[in-house]
Amino acid sequence: MFFGYDMEKFLLLLVVAALLIGPERLPKYAAGLSKLTVRAREWLSGARTRVKEEMGDDFDDIEWRKLDPRQYDPRRIIRDALLDDAPVPVVQAAAAGAVVSQAAAPAAQASAAVFTPSADVPFDEEAT
Repeated sequence: MFFGYDMEKFLLLLVVAALLIGPERLPKYAAGLSKLTVRAREWLSGARTRVKEEMGDDFDDIEWRKLDPRQYDPRRIIRDALLDDAPVPVVQAAAAGAVVSQAAAPAAQASAAVFTPSADVPFDEEAT
C-alpha cells in the first residue's frame, strides 16, 4: 500500500526536505543516508548469521510463517477450543460399563457414598 496516496506523501516530504536542506548540503545528507542504510543491512545480516550459528541445523527447519503473530485471531482460537471434543470423564466411562479393577472397587464404592447432613463427619486422629 506504499504505492498510492502514501507514495504521494512521501514524495512531497522529499521535495520539502530537499528545499529546506538546500543544494549545497543535499549531497552530504544523501551520502550519510546511504552509509546508514549500508550499516543497517550489515547489522541485519550479521544478526541473521549469529542466529543461524547459535541455532545450528534447526534454523532451516523452522516454519517462520507459523510464528507470525498476525495469524493468531483470538476469536478463531476460542471457537476451535469450544468445538474440540471434551475428554470423557472417568466416572462416565465406568458407568457406561467399563470394568473396574478389584483394587479400585472399594475406592469407587467409598466415593459413591451419599452425604447426609446429620451424619458424623469422618475424623482421623492419627492424621493430625
